[in-house]
Amino acid sequence: MSKWEMVKFGDVFKIASGGTPSKSKPEYYENGTIQWVRTGDLKDKYITQVDNWITEEALRNSSAKLFPIDTVLIAMYGATIGACSILSIEAATNQACAAFLPNKDVDSSYLYFFLCSKKDDFIKLGVGGAQPNISATILKDVNIPLPPLETQKQISKTLDTAAELLAMRKQQLAELDSLIKSTFYDMFGELKNIETNALIDLINEGAGLSYGIIQPGDDVGNGVGIIRPVDMVQGTLVLENIKYVPSEIEAPYKKTRLIGNEILISVRGTVGASVLTDERCKDMNVVRNIAVIRQNDKVVNKVYLNEYLKSESSQRYIQENTKGATLKGVNLSALGELRIPLPPLYLQNQFATIVTKIEEQKSLVKQAIDETQHLFDSLMSEYFE
Repeated sequence: MSKWEMVKFGDVFKIASGGTPSKSKPEYYENGTIQWVRTGDLKDKYITQVDNWITEEALRNSSAKLFPIDTVLIAMYGATIGACSILSIEAATNQACAAFLPNKDVDSSYLYFFLCSKKDDFIKLGVGGAQPNISATILKDVNIPLPPLETQKQISKTLDTAAELLAMRKQQLAELDSLIKSTFYDMFGELKNIETNALIDLINEGAGLSYGIIQPGDDVGNGVGIIRPVDMVQGTLVLENIKYVPSEIEAPYKKTRLIGNEILISVRGTVGASVLTDERCKDMNVVRNIAVIRQNDKVVNKVYLNEYLKSESSQRYIQENTKGATLKGVNLSALGELRIPLPPLYLQNQFATIVTKIEEQKSLVKQAIDETQHLFDSLMSEYFE
């Protein structure tokens, strides 16, 4: 139970929504001078500028309204339901945004963080079929803890500090990823005038390229771990939520059983995403949407090969050879024909050594991100649960 007074939104806020001027009237949009916010614009804490504008005439002749600076917006419809931002500009919105007008008793930043803390609750409250939604009526019944204004500001300041630290560490991680890409380019340039081999020729003899063919049902909690595309997160294997199948189900599919020294590449869905396996993967297997690449270490370094698979040239080839209507994918014969430039192996190994050191730094940053996220989540829970 909160140590502060709980009040209903409807008792302290004027909650409004906007509208969409008729698209059939170009005079409502051409040379517009009023910024017009849609739910897709609710990405960052503050909205400073958007891409859509409407005219004064549109404002007069539609349900769109002009909201002042410090208005807090929350998305009420569809995929973005629960997303929120604060206006740092005067702007109008479409009807899918609910607007909490500034209130002298409530700090806008405090309200923003409270709404963020309740996003999952708003999603559950969403009603409807194809497009779940929350309404102003639903929002008016939501309770918010309301400490004194100065306390609200101090809470916001604390949460801002934690959020800024989290953003800084995520930026560090992005910069380390960029460092790998720039190192690759510095060492290998545009890879022109270098001998190329088909991917299939760089694979251990007899290993071939193999699709996973297992379809894991319910997780049985033991047996053989099965890697899915969802476990391949931004070029890294995340195995905390790995699913398991009974050993007898996996037994016939030894061809794709992992040894911890191969590359996995998604061939369905998010086609072209790849990761390196490691010791954690030994004796695991893969689902049918993943192909296993067992490179010949005598001719190609797997770290170099994996990075080249991520390159613009490789991704373009893979996308050009991706077929299908409902579930698009690339077949193994096309993937096997992908041309791979082969710089001298010693250069590939040097690159791999550098990447290993960068990956060690990334691991430290990821740990710091997890710790900071836990701190932020704990603070949100302490203040708002």
